[in-house]
Amino acid sequence: MIRKKIWLIPVVVIMTAFLFPETLLAQQPPDIKSETAILIDGKTGQILFEKNSQKEMYPASITKIVTALMAVESGKMSDSTEVSKKAREVDGTRVYLEEGEIVPLEQLVKGMLVNSGNDAAIAIAEHLSGSVDSFADDMNTFVKEEVGVENSHFTNPHGLFDVQHVTTAEDMAKITQYAMKNQQFKSIFGVKELEWSGEDWNTTLINHHRLLLDYVFVTGGKNGFVSESGFTLVTTATKGNQELIAVTMKATDDQIAYQDTLTLLNYGFDAFSPVVFEEGTELAEREGKEYFLAEDLTLFQQDNQAVEISVNDSGRLESDTGSIQSVLDSEWLSSSNTESTSSKDATKVASTTNEKEKDPFSISSKLIFYIGISVFTLIMIALFIGSKPNKRRSRTFPY
Repeated sequence: MIRKKIWLIPVVVIMTAFLFPETLLAQQPPDIKSETAILIDGKTGQILFEKNSQKEMYPASITKIVTALMAVESGKMSDSTEVSKKAREVDGTRVYLEEGEIVPLEQLVKGMLVNSGNDAAIAIAEHLSGSVDSFADDMNTFVKEEVGVENSHFTNPHGLFDVQHVTTAEDMAKITQYAMKNQQFKSIFGVKELEWSGEDWNTTLINHHRLLLDYVFVTGGKNGFVSESGFTLVTTATKGNQELIAVTMKATDDQIAYQDTLTLLNYGFDAFSPVVFEEGTELAEREGKEYFLAEDLTLFQQDNQAVEISVNDSGRLESDTGSIQSVLDSEWLSSSNTESTSSKDATKVASTTNEKEKDPFSISSKLIFYIGISVFTLIMIALFIGSKPNKRRSRTFPY
């Protein structure tokens, strides 16, 4: 009886494939093991995936992204910096600076990012703000006022554990997105090897972020670990015209952090297609102002989802993709005064489906899928026919 019903399996699969192709072919959201994670488009800030991304976490050494960014934007990268006793005696990973050693600020920033030097982080903080405590205050002001994040509080420049030293995956993604717009930071963030010549240490530093060494599309990153934070990882990557930023926090080991990151990046590059909202698209009119796109805006969507953009009550540009809502960079939004004197607010939602030509790779993948289904069907039919019992007449032979 069971054998007779086996032939139904390929029939059901084929009917499902043709009637509901997106159900079988759509790429499912990744299974991420890290406690929190986020994947965003590096150009617009659009969130493509998130898992508990607003949960307060301990960042460990990915804190140094903020320290490096502040150093770069200070305009003092050519300054000479004197290393203090406090910097010399800090715990954790170092570049083995000597007390009284004079080092260019730019070299300290590179040593801090490439080799995660805590001593370099303290030397940078003391040079820019006079003390670690003052620098921590400046960090908190900077990320709120310049970057625009609200859920982070830093107490030091290196990320060694402090119960009040916290951030979120979402905040770290936004901070990294902001940082990558600075070309000097971007070039340092992608350094793989660094010749280090100090008073006490001469060596070639190899970047601690292993994906930067092994994957050509990975353009930068910073790893971190203290026992309270688990393994944290920030990674930037580029393929074609698409830029991604992935953040994973509190993985139980470094292999999980790296695998989660690769899974997120592959998902972002493979599962989404670009859609374009044209410059001048009207989005809202309120209190005598009309809001519209300042330039063409490229967002990303999956085949079975539409992307919508609108302006929220705070005058910020938002996108909605499925269940994910993103606040996008304000640079894409413009406003102008209208002639209307009415105080009535009106919000318009611009929506698009992906009408662009499908990626040839995607089309070939689907073709291979259907060919595979056909081959599978033929094999099942052959097995079914071959499994039929060969009924023959029984004969009785005399002994």
